[in-house]
Amino acid sequence: MSNTVVLDVDGTLVDTNYHHTVSWLRAFRSVDVTVPGWRVHRAIGMGGDKLVAAVAGDKVEQDHGDALRTAWERYFDEVLDEIQPLEGAHRLIRAATDLGLAVVLASSGKSKHVEHYLKLLDPGDVAWTTSDDVEDSKPAPDLLEVALRQVKGERAVIIGDSVWDCEAAKRIGLPSIGLLTGGFGEDELIDRGASSVYADLDTLRAELSDLPFAVVDEPNA
Repeated sequence: MSNTVVLDVDGTLVDTNYHHTVSWLRAFRSVDVTVPGWRVHRAIGMGGDKLVAAVAGDKVEQDHGDALRTAWERYFDEVLDEIQPLEGAHRLIRAATDLGLAVVLASSGKSKHVEHYLKLLDPGDVAWTTSDDVEDSKPAPDLLEVALRQVKGERAVIIGDSVWDCEAAKRIGLPSIGLLTGGFGEDELIDRGASSVYADLDTLRAELSDLPFAVVDEPNA
């Protein structure tokens, strides 16, 4: 039975969480809405379709949601060339494939951003998803389900940096591994379902063969 590693991208493989936070803050300010930076950061990892209401409330989503997402994209595009892979990202992906694990990158980012990340990561021939592939973003599990269908995953583990990754995994009964690379704390990742938490990608890489793979439910296979 094949084992699959589903890897989040933003904040897990590429160091983008704070760029996203600043871009969203600038977007909110562009429509004269002020929200605290910490609240925006806490929402990074969920999709833009959910973030506005989560951070600023349903009224702001109703009045400005689409304009905010457009502004966020414009501001994030301006800093895209500043993005760098996190230390050990390429090594982690190649080590997983060398072990015979199926690897799929499950990003809720836009296709053009993910394509840019792929150039930085040089992951080899791995499957990947974007927000274009689903209607409902994290913490909904849709993106994970699509990722698993792409590689016909039978047993899998989800790896990500945010509580939203852990929550999405839990909703489809799969184990998750947390990383501190996105700014979320160890306790909160574990509280949301992570079976273990790693400080960095190289430490995780050393324990790839010991990850808690679980059987994927039949509808998602």
